[in-house]
Amino acid sequence: MGLEGQAVDNARVKVTIRCRICGEKFVLRGRRDNDRIETGFKQCLCDNIDQFEIEEQNW
Repeated sequence: MGLEGQAVDNARVKVTIRCRICGEKFVLRGRRDNDRIETGFKQCLCDNIDQFEIEEQNW
């Protein structure tokens, strides 16, 4: 059961991030780690760091 539980926690996800300020769209791959998704994304090209619409899709 150890590997099955690990696969769910470390599942790959496709994330679409859209900036609410300038409308720029980013499509990234990430890994689910419990309740967080880690993609490495830090900020938009317009320097926005916290106003985003985020959509997740499983692969």
